[in-house]
Amino acid sequence: MHMKRSIIFLSLSLLACVGCSRRVNPSFDAMVIASDYVKVNSSEDVADAIQKLIDDNPNRTLYFPDGVYNLSHPVMTPADPTKSVHLVMGNFATFKAIGEWGDGGALVHLGGKDPFNTIRVNGSNYGLEGGIFDGSGVADGISIDSGRETKVMKVSIKNTHIGLHIKYGANSGSSDSDIEDVNIVGNDQANSIGVLIEGYVNTLTNMRIASVNVGVMIMSGGNNLKNIHPLYIFADSQDYESSCGFVVTRDTNNWLDYCYSDQFCTGFKLGKGVGANLTDCFAWWYNGNV
Repeated sequence: MHMKRSIIFLSLSLLACVGCSRRVNPSFDAMVIASDYVKVNSSEDVADAIQKLIDDNPNRTLYFPDGVYNLSHPVMTPADPTKSVHLVMGNFATFKAIGEWGDGGALVHLGGKDPFNTIRVNGSNYGLEGGIFDGSGVADGISIDSGRETKVMKVSIKNTHIGLHIKYGANSGSSDSDIEDVNIVGNDQANSIGVLIEGYVNTLTNMRIASVNVGVMIMSGGNNLKNIHPLYIFADSQDYESSCGFVVTRDTNNWLDYCYSDQFCTGFKLGKGVGANLTDCFAWWYNGNV
């Protein structure tokens, strides 16, 4: 009898531990699981379904499990903190452009609807984490359109005209975004750009960029770039003479630290009368084609 009671006690203890584990380490059930509402690995266009999921779940984290999600037009997240969402992608979850892609533009517009400018309301700290964004040679990757405190992290962007586009910001032109651990592969065209920065006051850290004609184009000020590495890949569709690793068009205090132009015809190009703060930056040429 004593042994039976011990076994029962042990079983109840294990069940209690399982309950404790779920409370301490909540599963993805705490998030909205996109695959419960959106078809994955289907030939169907799911852009409208994803947009509805975003619109129906304010102030929620939306998790997209691994698989391919086909988009025929952009999806947009709200900048209004009362409506905002945070997108989390599985490492192998892919948003892929299909069709002619209308007028172009990015697969995802962060803050692309319901524009807002505040850091004081809960929900202002939205963004995107993880996943693959495949422009199929016709679409851009990710754009930041409005809002504050926007984050883009651990993202891979492929086959795009513009990989990451930080637009003129909501905060008197400042975008105030944080970008880190992002890899970009362009579409090997002469007008392709890895990162286009039009908004002010952004921080970009740890990025690799390839198959573009311009690695990073900075058209604003107050930006801090660290460990950014654009690589030129020779292709017949590129225009080597016009290629450039970094282009800075405004003299308003941009800081580049350990930024490395690899194989581009011009490493760093500053507009007339424009200055920038460069620390431990360099350009390298080693291919016989140069």
